[in-house]
Amino acid sequence: MSSLSERPPVAVVGVPMPHESAALHVTGHALYTDDLVQRTRDVLHAYPVQSPHTHARVTTLRVKPAYDVPGVVRVLTAEDVPGVNDAGVKHDEPLFPSEVMFQGHAICWVLAETLEAARLGAAAVEVEYEPLESLVTVREAIAAGSFQGTGRHLERGDAEGALADAAHVFEGEFEFAGQEHFYLETHAALAHVDEGGQIFVQSSTQHPSETQEIVAHVLGLASHAVTVQCLRMGGGFGGKEMQPHGFAAIAALGSTLTGRPVRLRLNRTQDVTMSGKRHGFHSRWKAGFDDDGHLVALDATLTSDGGWSLDLSEPVLARAMCHIDNAYWIPNVRVDGQIAKTNKTSQTAFRGFGGPQGMLVVEDILGRCAPLLGYDAMELRHRNLYKLGDSTPYGQPVRHADRLEACWSRVSAGGDVVGRKAEIEQFNATHPHKKRALAMTPVKFGISFNLTAFNQAGALVHVYKDGSVLINHGGTEMGQGLHTKMLQVAATTLGVPLARVRLAPTRTDKVPNTSATAASSGADLNGAAIKNACEQIRERLEQVAGGRLGISPHDVRISDGVVRGLSEGEDLRWEDVVKAAYHQRVQLWAAGFYRTEGLHWDANAMRGEPFKYFAYGVAAAEVEVDGFSGAYTLRRVDIVHDVGDSLSPLIDLGQIEGGFVQGAGWLTLEDLRWDESNGPNRGRLATQAASTYKLPSFSEMPEVFNVRLLEKAHEDGAVYGAKAVGEPPLMLAFSVREALRQAAAAFGPAGTSVDLASPATPEAVYWALDRARSSVLTASGV
Repeated sequence: MSSLSERPPVAVVGVPMPHESAALHVTGHALYTDDLVQRTRDVLHAYPVQSPHTHARVTTLRVKPAYDVPGVVRVLTAEDVPGVNDAGVKHDEPLFPSEVMFQGHAICWVLAETLEAARLGAAAVEVEYEPLESLVTVREAIAAGSFQGTGRHLERGDAEGALADAAHVFEGEFEFAGQEHFYLETHAALAHVDEGGQIFVQSSTQHPSETQEIVAHVLGLASHAVTVQCLRMGGGFGGKEMQPHGFAAIAALGSTLTGRPVRLRLNRTQDVTMSGKRHGFHSRWKAGFDDDGHLVALDATLTSDGGWSLDLSEPVLARAMCHIDNAYWIPNVRVDGQIAKTNKTSQTAFRGFGGPQGMLVVEDILGRCAPLLGYDAMELRHRNLYKLGDSTPYGQPVRHADRLEACWSRVSAGGDVVGRKAEIEQFNATHPHKKRALAMTPVKFGISFNLTAFNQAGALVHVYKDGSVLINHGGTEMGQGLHTKMLQVAATTLGVPLARVRLAPTRTDKVPNTSATAASSGADLNGAAIKNACEQIRERLEQVAGGRLGISPHDVRISDGVVRGLSEGEDLRWEDVVKAAYHQRVQLWAAGFYRTEGLHWDANAMRGEPFKYFAYGVAAAEVEVDGFSGAYTLRRVDIVHDVGDSLSPLIDLGQIEGGFVQGAGWLTLEDLRWDESNGPNRGRLATQAASTYKLPSFSEMPEVFNVRLLEKAHEDGAVYGAKAVGEPPLMLAFSVREALRQAAAAFGPAGTSVDLASPATPEAVYWALDRARSSVLTASGV
């Protein structure tokens, strides 16, 4: 077998091609979970009874009035659960709670012949509550000592001593918001039971195997009695890694009890009010610099807002702590992490998985401190970049650190950064009511799951007698192009045209015990497993072909569906060799497997090498800010990003562009607001729809958007030399926020340091520039 990263001279990987379902997407022919309802007879519809209280005990639940509503068939309550009444893996998420923990918490579910009947039935259910004290903000939780899970501590060197000796020491506090996933397709599940009692669940899930496990334990069954399939998702972004399990379990429970298919699909308001978001964080920090602008020490405390239950809050916090260095060498580091428990939705995975939150802290520090140190922020960042031989605070060598410099120099040269900075200075000097700024920020993001056991994958590849190929793998498709890459990997490994290969939907009875499609590892893990399976089949076919050609199997070459020897001679067709193999009773299918080697991690000590490699990137963003309103435009963005030796360049470019825009949305637009008052709506999520929650649109896209892939960046030890691309580009959007900070500061005197809220909405930018402008008046004695 070839090495994992070795790429043949003629390969389907590396060829730019559109998403395998692109035509289906744009024509409306692509099927999603809820579309399957129209193809299913006698479906019942599920609707939740949601709590109007932020925290309360359920004292009385009367479901009988619901049965008086025409069309209502069943009301599901805790008494109906034959197994474990829990929707999570930490056993802290009751599927049917007796104590509601956030406003919108589902208490029970009504099943009816139509969705409208289910809604009316839910409205008829009578519930009495005993209201309880609630904690809505992370600051309230810190003050009350309300924490959950295990806190973590990360340390290298002597942060306290280094701070005492540092030439310049700054300290501050920074709180920043979470983010709503706002995928196009809301949570959905469709379940039915066959004549043998097998439960089949169609689910919009990033983790079919875990959905299978949760459904099984709710129903009191073994996993083999439950099959979960994910056809495709209309977006996930991490929001469908853990949170679909309970919804799938409700559908499966309803189907088991009624003997009919059950469909559960949340409307947008339900999805936003019931599902978790990116974790907001609160941080306190102290940072030390030497006289040359080098970071010498960082002491920080990170508190994530976990919401009402743990979900994935512990690994999210761990990754935030592991990424607080971003791309910068800090010799002395001490970081403490803790998870606040609040009466809000249970916050969950979101693209970047804590990495963006940790990295944002150090970028905020550098942005605040650069003017106080007398440095241009771009120069301060550049001189603190990791170099070859450096290691992270948790002890992992920063391999290929020179790629940070390569990305930086390519963005600087390709984006004419020096020339444009001079133009911006001239513009700002002549425009008192508008200011421009240009910021550059780097990204270093570790690729692999924090939990070592998740770094494995399986695949099942079938070659049929006619030479056609069917591949099954454990990854799920949420629009990110994973299936496209997997088709290219299979075609390349087998040496056949792409048209010969078809991909089957992801389901747990084909590839078991799969990891979530998350941590940017989908292509790395599943691609390697597919390559392993295809190589097994190819080796067998080379034996058959060698016999037909009268040569050693080692001299057989298969490319573009043609089988030949090293020297000139007879050519064989792929399908003829396959047919010959069948008649010789040669196995034409294979199960592939892959486990990421070289990982070790001590979660308690926060030491080790948890990541296979780091993905790097640099972005430069130019903004213009209006001094009267704080409104701004994103004038230009230049990006150079390291994706290794790309499996599918067009897919990767789309991921970089999309990730960047989603990151810019989190940092500048998307403003989650819970009611923090002591009134009757305390704890209510005020931003429940696109009318109140601002999402990036075409108008927020940069006027000039240049994205390039880093060249000559082959990654040894990864499938065909490619790197992950899903999450790292999101953090390139730090450049937008830092440009806004610099533009706001430009309204003040030279050396003005600006504190900027996150998200940096036009309102937040206005107040920042107003403070900067006020400092001019103060300095002039006005």
